[in-house]
Amino acid sequence: MSSYIAKPSEIERKWYVLDAEGKTLGRLASEAASILRGKKKPTYTPFLDTGDYVIVINAERIHVTGKKRKEKIYKHHTGYPGGLREITFEKLQEKKPDEIIRHAVKGMMPKGPLGRQMYKKLKVYAGPEHKHEAQKPEIWNF
Repeated sequence: MSSYIAKPSEIERKWYVLDAEGKTLGRLASEAASILRGKKKPTYTPFLDTGDYVIVINAERIHVTGKKRKEKIYKHHTGYPGGLREITFEKLQEKKPDEIIRHAVKGMMPKGPLGRQMYKKLKVYAGPEHKHEAQKPEIWNF
């Protein structure tokens, strides 16, 4: 008996909407990463991008537990000497709430070209509106 290996021509992609309102950041991000990778499908193949598209709405209403709201710090470097910049979860949620979910999901994706390809299928919006109605996305409940 042999294992099933999906062919790139056989891969079907769907669009799913995840509502972040009232959800915990890590649980939402792990669910989104799993859908993006294709692990929720019976045709999952580790070395191919068999995943679906994910639209996350209401990113501004994501929750974190404990003291993370005030103490969690996001860091990035500008590329210049002394260019390390830090911002707290609270301030980043005010400025760019979609960036919080992008950062969490990106950390859960495989590192390398395949992971970057899968990550491009993630669409995050701060409010309840998104511009992908033409793709007829389905609501994903978890």
